[in-house]
Amino acid sequence: MWKWLHSYADPQKAYKLSGTLLPWFATLAFLFIGVGSIWGLLFAPVDYQQGDSYRIIFIHVPAASMSMSAYMAMATSAFIGLVWQIKSADWAAAAIAPIGAVVTFIALITGAAWGKPMWGTWWVWDARLTSELVLLFLYLGVISLYASFEDKVLAARAAGILAIVGVINIPIIKYSVEWWNSLHQPATIKITEKSSMAPEMLYPLLINILGFGLMIGAITLIRFRAEILARNGMRPWVRELAKAEGVK
Repeated sequence: MWKWLHSYADPQKAYKLSGTLLPWFATLAFLFIGVGSIWGLLFAPVDYQQGDSYRIIFIHVPAASMSMSAYMAMATSAFIGLVWQIKSADWAAAAIAPIGAVVTFIALITGAAWGKPMWGTWWVWDARLTSELVLLFLYLGVISLYASFEDKVLAARAAGILAIVGVINIPIIKYSVEWWNSLHQPATIKITEKSSMAPEMLYPLLINILGFGLMIGAITLIRFRAEILARNGMRPWVRELAKAEGVK
């Protein structure tokens, strides 16, 4: 059943597939983020409580939600690499880590900028904010472990274990506003219940969330292709590719 997927563990096939998918992800990401941002920042109505300051939600919420999604993708890739010894899964995890760290940093910065006018301070040791900060440290830890060992197999194993253990932080981030008293507002987008946001605010937010996901996918594909080339530089197909591109 999964043989067709297992075949893409081959570096050459994985490189070609990622190259095929990259233009689609990049184009759709540009389209969705463009539409969502313009709609949300310029045309969505003013919030009756927060005024125009709420518009940072169109950047903050996509970044925060995708910081968790990217971590789950990284941990899943690391798990596959550890259990099935598929090297391309380790390369995918290594490719995702820096992207996830940047997105998490954006979520923290935009959250602080939003919190200043709402709470009167840039930072509080709130459960949601603190667990999101821990997520950034987990990303940085994974990146550091990948870079700390000359033996990349050992590096992938150490980083993969940390990534998998760190998954426990994801539900803490998700449900922190429900488990503890929190200054952070509850979730505004609900799957099983009606959202508390007006549709003219909700739709551009959903578009931007999808756009951020596609953007992360596009950047991951670029980094993944670079990881494949770096790890397979002596392979004949890589040499042929370099000759075709005019690289000496």
